[in-house]
Amino acid sequence: MIVTSWSETLGPGNYLARRLRRDTVLRIEDTEGDACVQLLAFNANNTGERFNPGDTMKIPWQAYIGQGSLILSDMGRVLMTVIDDNSGRHDCICSGSNRKDNDTRYGDGSIGGGAPNARDLLSLAGAKEGLSRSDIGPCLNLFKAVRVAPDGALTLEREPRGGLHVELRAEMNVIVLLANTPHRLDDRATYSATAAVVAGRMETRPLPDPFRAGADERLRLFENTETYASEVM
Repeated sequence: MIVTSWSETLGPGNYLARRLRRDTVLRIEDTEGDACVQLLAFNANNTGERFNPGDTMKIPWQAYIGQGSLILSDMGRVLMTVIDDNSGRHDCICSGSNRKDNDTRYGDGSIGGGAPNARDLLSLAGAKEGLSRSDIGPCLNLFKAVRVAPDGALTLEREPRGGLHVELRAEMNVIVLLANTPHRLDDRATYSATAAVVAGRMETRPLPDPFRAGADERLRLFENTETYASEVM
């Protein structure tokens, strides 16, 4: 069933999965300031098509995700668009933590070990939608920014800052998987994260759509997406 209106809290070390209809707006709030929400998105009609971080950064020339950024699939289509964002701190480079990361840092990174890792949590979320562990690829981290220095070094911006939100509009029917775990570059010894509030709502797409404007690449991506959507919906 595709859910179009809902709201819930995503606590530290937890996960959720939702199916969103095209034009649903997904709002995620970091009210307390120390959440790090991992996001994966799949084409709900063909889960072989999924979020591709490389194309998301490369094709629209957007290494750092923020308002107006396009979340792209591996088929050259737009899965979601960031339509509102007051954070400016998101990471498309490092993906989420795995069992080895969290075993090393916290002692036990298993689901039941007190410091569950992002990959295992996203795998559980995916299983609820018929996805297997092999479907869980690199994810997008929300509310934690990674900046690249001229020498290639990666720096995590993680100072707690509450009252943040990001809104993503579904450009096709999508499956969204979320987890909330510390960023893999977070060097604090404790498993530190705060809850996020996640909500979905249907919204009428504005005409003209301001997020189509810009480089020719953006227009082609939207045209590819809308052609596909018109064929399957």
